Amino acid sequence: MIRKYIFGEPIETGAVVMELPECDQEIAVMDLEVKEEMIRLSCRMDEDDIVYGLGEQVRGINKRGFSYVSDATDDPVHTENKHSLYGVHNFMILCRENRAEKKEKSFGIFVDDPGKVVFDVGETHLDELVITAEENCVIYVIEGENLKDIVKQFRKLIGQSYVAPKWAFGYQQSRWGYQSESDIRKVVEGHRENGIPLDAVYLDIDYMERFKDFTVDTEKFPDFEGFTSEMKSEGVHLVPIIDAGVKIEKDYPIYEEGVKENYFCKDENGKDFVAAVWPGKVHFPDVLNSKAREWFGGKYRWLMEQGIEGFWNDMNEPAIFYSEERLKKAFEELLSMKDENLDLNSFSHIKDLVMGLSNSPEDYKSFYHNMDGKWICHEKVHNLYGFNMTRAAAEAFEKIAPEKRTLLFSRSSYIGMHRYGGIWTGDNNSWWSQILTSMQQMPSLNMVGILYTGSDIGGFGSDTTEDLLMRWLEFGMFTPLMRNHAALGTREQEVYQFDRIPEFRNIIRIRYSLVPYLYSEYMKAVLSDEMYFRPLSFDYPEDSQAYRVEDQLLVGDSIMIAPVYTQNAKGRYVYLPEEMLMVRMKSPEDRTSQVLGKGHHYVDVALDEVVIFVKKNHMLPFAVLDENVKSVSDVDENRLEWIGFADEYAEYVLYTDDGISKEYIPQEEWKLVRRSKEELSR
Repeated sequence: MIRKYIFGEPIETGAVVMELPECDQEIAVMDLEVKEEMIRLSCRMDEDDIVYGLGEQVRGINKRGFSYVSDATDDPVHTENKHSLYGVHNFMILCRENRAEKKEKSFGIFVDDPGKVVFDVGETHLDELVITAEENCVIYVIEGENLKDIVKQFRKLIGQSYVAPKWAFGYQQSRWGYQSESDIRKVVEGHRENGIPLDAVYLDIDYMERFKDFTVDTEKFPDFEGFTSEMKSEGVHLVPIIDAGVKIEKDYPIYEEGVKENYFCKDENGKDFVAAVWPGKVHFPDVLNSKAREWFGGKYRWLMEQGIEGFWNDMNEPAIFYSEERLKKAFEELLSMKDENLDLNSFSHIKDLVMGLSNSPEDYKSFYHNMDGKWICHEKVHNLYGFNMTRAAAEAFEKIAPEKRTLLFSRSSYIGMHRYGGIWTGDNNSWWSQILTSMQQMPSLNMVGILYTGSDIGGFGSDTTEDLLMRWLEFGMFTPLMRNHAALGTREQEVYQFDRIPEFRNIIRIRYSLVPYLYSEYMKAVLSDEMYFRPLSFDYPEDSQAYRVEDQLLVGDSIMIAPVYTQNAKGRYVYLPEEMLMVRMKSPEDRTSQVLGKGHHYVDVALDEVVIFVKKNHMLPFAVLDENVKSVSDVDENRLEWIGFADEYAEYVLYTDDGISKEYIPQEEWKLVRRSKEELSR
């Protein structure tokens, strides 16, 4: 059951697609206090209670013990002291299933507020959950039979998740620093010559003409359409980046059009707001205005006419290097201190002055949106910007290429954006801890409908190492978005740059063998409003130990994974909530298996080995690959082997489609496959 509560005059965010009446009863699951234009919701937490959700955040699957602030933030350092990351996902579940006495039921709560919301999940007081928001918001309280039911109801409330083209389930390579056609050819050749499958190469800001959106540097790419076609003949899609800021430059058509038609965000005096990012001074398209959104989305057409079939939207919190006004004030203050003898306090002030120029809260308070006739300060709707930039593109694709899927994902997001595209989890680092962070983010993102997602494999910032990249791939091969991405100036981390090329090749080939399963499970999760990644407790609610597991995940209906995420580890401890079949893979062709009983096990996992655990009476399809498989289009779904574990029979419901059209297969036509214990043991 979903109950809807309206407070004040909320801003329409676009998060919800289901029409519900306002509930006239009091909120029963939490104590409500409205004071000084703020709402405070609170309740006590039992020591066995668990809090799931909040989407893209740091810390564990269980969010207890910290505060999380809904404030889309451009911060590449994802340490555990950070309260905000790029996305804002105000949905959580207070899980009471693990209590010895279940006098109170679990519930979900969604605070639909595009401004700042604080979730104090036992940080101030260990046993108290407190949510604070501005008075103008809508709150949804969801109760259900179990955790899965609560999530399913919420997912129906917010609408069906985005579906990526099937090629986007292949391996993808990216780097800030691929400067030209020759750079990209080298990347493709490096994979092809070493027999490493590859479906996409990404274009970061270097492909643009002086960092201007919807342009291509013709010196670096003299025949961009021809080059796109050349890459497609190799089975490789090019995926360019689009940033939020439009360069201020005379005779740049997008700038000129935006100024003429009033499509940019304004300052308090009604002038186009001036900030700065990669190209220097920019204006931000007012994507919260329907006309400006349609205009900006239409600009993707030119690149699509060059053969582009996928995009990633970046810098759309929006990130701000500096604003014109604050930079001017900073220079004035710095000049006034030029000849002073700077002590600790004054020198610290200078540092704060300069470092505080980027992404300043004061800047977010100083520009405005025209939300179709309603003038509103950006600060009040900050968390909607990335959502609506991506919505602009997706709505345009419906006109430009209505019959086919286009790859689209974003850095910043809000609940509701999952209907238009996926996300990647932003600028992480080449740290072992970031593998675990990524693992723990996946189920929380799935709860809010974001299914097409993944992290920058190998780490974006810092220098990766061969073992880190290999272990990361062994987790990343299960995320729908499997992309290796690195920053300018870091070690080159394409897998062929390292010594163990055959081992990397085998790991990536295992991903391609699993594509029929991973794609099938993804599509079933989309069409059934389910989670692709789940904590163990969602499937084993009666197992008290399952609630304690923070580093294992269920992937689809059939398997559990327990990746290694610590350096120099030769294996790890694994908890099995039931008897399972452990399958070891060194390559698609080199597989061994054994049955392990319910309970705790230490499992050896070699550096070049992928291990999965198959649930009892379940099985999964495994594609037989040709030696020269290059891309997802080479995976023959008519040549499947079945890996399974059964007392007598195992069953699997297989979803397949053409991978590109939007004509999804209805559930009654999904294929039920059944194999006996004897057939599976051959």
